[in-house]
Amino acid sequence: MLRDLFNKRRHYATLGKTVEREKVPTPDPVEKDIPKGLVEKCDACGNLIMGKELQKHAYTCPECNFHFRVDAYTRIALTLDEGSFVELNGNVTSTNPLGFPDYESKLEKAQKSTGLTEGAVTGEGTIDGVPVAIAVMDPRFIMGSMGSAVGEKLTRIMERATEEREPLILFTASGGARMQEGILSLMQMAKTSVALRRMHDEQVLFVTVITHPTTGGVSASFASLGDIIFAEPGAMFGFAGKRVIEQTIRQKLPDDFQTAEFNLKHGMVDKVVHRKQLRDALGVLVRIHSARGWADAE
Repeated sequence: MLRDLFNKRRHYATLGKTVEREKVPTPDPVEKDIPKGLVEKCDACGNLIMGKELQKHAYTCPECNFHFRVDAYTRIALTLDEGSFVELNGNVTSTNPLGFPDYESKLEKAQKSTGLTEGAVTGEGTIDGVPVAIAVMDPRFIMGSMGSAVGEKLTRIMERATEEREPLILFTASGGARMQEGILSLMQMAKTSVALRRMHDEQVLFVTVITHPTTGGVSASFASLGDIIFAEPGAMFGFAGKRVIEQTIRQKLPDDFQTAEFNLKHGMVDKVVHRKQLRDALGVLVRIHSARGWADAE
């Protein structure tokens, strides 16, 4: 396993019995990022939207197309065939290898508020009947930051996709590497990149979908390594923040700097796709790049 190259000593933990790729029950989609109530207010245009209408539009504003933030399980429900998702490695969680003050309590608080064990959910399912591997980063969990456990979960699903020759779809959303784990967090950039190199060598499709925001070490590693890179409208995608860059180069940057549209214009993403069209776009890709897709085409 690639993770053994980087984890002579584990800096993540598993809850309960440790079983390789243990299947765990999948919670129902939650909507903690969508305020409870009959009417929701768009943060961009101020439009008042009925809750049912917002759900109908895949949690995007029907007036201005603003994309509301959604949790990992809702994202999976919007993407995969109904009832097809099986979660893998849901029992992997971080420890506190550096003894960072109050880190355990921060992890516990994030786990209670989100219902997740870590900042990424991984598993398998189908899109239009085609088997796929999927990973979704959830920005509600310590801003989707990447620590040892997130890197481990992503590496395992990359290895799984390679072994099963399943296309891997990875939704990114992150503030970057998790500072509480120091260099162990930064190591995950190399660890995931090595796993993706093996996927590339085996000619297994890897698609990244950039959602808001995707920054720091995540943007500088696997988020930028997709064979095909989609982005949701308006999603921030970059390494350092706009203000930091302006202060460093002493120049004013464009108003749309680091948005999905800006990155498309400069060749950093392949296509900006509205959330309501995203499932169909992914379905076309996996059918084309899978043996089943070729068989169906014939």
